[in-house]
Order: sequence, then structure tokens, then C-alpha cells
Amino acid sequence: MPRDTPRSRAALVLLLAVGLVLLVLDVRVEGDPVSGGARAAGAAAFVPLASAVGVAAAPVTGVTAALAAAPASAARIDELERRNAELAAEVDALERDGARSAELADLLTLSGLGGYEIVAAQAVTRLTGHGYADAVTLDVGARDGVAPDMTVISRDGLVGRVTEVTEQTSTVTLVTDGASAVGVRLAGSKEIGVVDGTGNAVTDRSPLVLELLDGSAVVREGDRVVTLGSHGGAPFVPGVPVGTVTEVADTPGALSRTARVTPFADISRIDVVGVVVAEPEDDPRDSLLRSAPKGGDR
Repeated sequence: MPRDTPRSRAALVLLLAVGLVLLVLDVRVEGDPVSGGARAAGAAAFVPLASAVGVAAAPVTGVTAALAAAPASAARIDELERRNAELAAEVDALERDGARSAELADLLTLSGLGGYEIVAAQAVTRLTGHGYADAVTLDVGARDGVAPDMTVISRDGLVGRVTEVTEQTSTVTLVTDGASAVGVRLAGSKEIGVVDGTGNAVTDRSPLVLELLDGSAVVREGDRVVTLGSHGGAPFVPGVPVGTVTEVADTPGALSRTARVTPFADISRIDVVGVVVAEPEDDPRDSLLRSAPKGGDR
């Protein structure tokens, strides 16, 4: 702030005096040349001062306006961010719905080719409290015609079997569960055996263990496995793709032949599935397998 000095006080008194004179002159007759000249001189002296005051006050006025508008701007920004989040959620939902629609279409194609009558379902939980290591709960149950010992498939192949049913839900023990055992056949041959689950967590795309009943059976990496089928289609219907042989154990002289099998279905990402409620009239054999890569089935 400028210091209060005798000179500044004198200047202030002078300005007040001139302003008072101009005020008095301004009320006089407008055509008076004396008062008109005085007013002109006063205006010439005071206009620069007024301009300087206006320039100095402009930033303060701008800040005041900005502060006054700030709450409205913040509210608008919050509204836009909220709407943006809602739109992002809608896009995610549409993408999930699109992916599920594609899965369902593929599932219906597979079941149609195999002659399976299915009830489409969605996995709502990945683990249950029923003591199963690898299990999912589906959003279908007895009211939908689901019963224990029914085969569960995805668009890629075997998922597992129904082990418990309530009115509205059902529990599926996955093919990877340590208690799971599935009668199977090597595609393109008559070699039969059993695929056992390893009991590893569903977060791992775990291999299965294949045990062929004939110890001299020829099995190679890349061979594929399908379900053999059970009497009455329970718990497994025939012809469902199970997986691909990824490793063959060297067990000379053994009574059986063992190998590792990676399931076709991605057990860690089970979502849309089908519960087979009626077995096919005819065994689809190997017809549900996709085209084998080079070096695959015999």
C-alpha cells in the first residue's frame, strides 16, 4: 500500500476540491461557457484516473464472476462424469450381452448337430459350499426340467454333470474335479478309457488324466477325446468333445495307457452352458469335433 505522506494527502484534498467544484458547475446552466469549459477541463483530468481505476478493477471483477460460476460448473462436470460412467456401463453390458448371444448361438449349433435337447443356463457362481473342488451353480433347476446326473456342455465341449438340484438352481461338478470320472473314446478309433479330473482350481486350465483300458493302445499328442456315453444318457451323453491329448506317459509293460488331456471347454471362464435334458436318438460319434489340425486325429 502507498504510504500516507503530506504530498499524498495534499493531492487527495485537491482532487476532492476539484470534484466538488465540478459538481457545483454541473448543476448550472449547461450553455454557460465558463462552466462548460471548467467541466471539460475536469473531465480531461478525471478520465485518465477513471480509466486507471477501471483497468485495476477488471481482474477483480473477472475473478468474482468466475467464483460465482464455479458451483454451477462443478455441478455440470459432476453430471457429465456421472453420465459418462453410465454410458461406459451400458457399453460393457451390451458387449457382454453380445458375447453371450454368440456363445448361445454356438451352443445351440453344437446341441443341434448332436441331437441333444438342452436347457440353456448361465453360471451364477464359480464355487459352492458343498465340498466340491471344482463346481459352478447354474440359474436353472427342477422347475426347468433339470435333474441330477444330466450332462452339461458349453459351445466348446463337456463342462461336467449336474450333482444337486433345487427348484431354481443346480450345482454342476466340473469335469476337472478330482471326483469326476468320464467314460471316453479316442476319436477316429475304438479305443476306450476314462478321463479323471485332477482337482485343480477352476482358475487353471488344468489337464485331465486319460487312462486307456488297453495298455498297447496307440495314442499320440494331438489325438482328441469324446464322451463314450452312459446307459440312458446319464450322467453323460455320447459324442460330446472332451479335450485334446497333450502328453503321453511312457509306461512300458503297464496294463493301461495314460495321457494328459486339455479340455476343450475353458473351465476357468464358464458362463453360458446347456444342460442336456434328453439324450440323442443316435450316437453322433466324432461329428461334433471341429476340423482337426495337421497331425491330429488319425
